[in-house]
Amino acid sequence: MYAVIESCGKQYKVAEGDVVFFEKLNSEAGDTVKFDKVVLVSDDKKVEVGAPYVNGVSVEGTVVANGKAKKVLVYKYKAKKNYRRTQGHRQPYTKVEITSIKMA
Repeated sequence: MYAVIESCGKQYKVAEGDVVFFEKLNSEAGDTVKFDKVVLVSDDKKVEVGAPYVNGVSVEGTVVANGKAKKVLVYKYKAKKNYRRTQGHRQPYTKVEITSIKMA
C-alpha cells in the first residue's frame, strides 16, 4: 500500500516504513505528525484518486530528526568587471518515518 501526500507545496510518494525528508516542519524529534492532504492512495486491489484530496484517508509519521542539508554554493560573476560574490545556503529539513496509512 502506498499514498501520495501533499506537504509544503510538494507531493511525496510514501509507504509504511519509508523515511522521507520534508521541508522544515514545526515539530521536534519524537513527535507524531499527521498528513491529511492525501492526493492518491493505492492498495493491491484498487487506486483511489482524490479531487483534489481523498476523503477519510490520512498518513501518520514520527519525526526522526531536524537538520540542514549540505551547503549549496552560489557564485555570481561578471566578466571583465572585477565582480565576484560567493554565497552559501543550507536548506533545513525534517526527517519523518511513515508509520501508518489510515483509511476510513
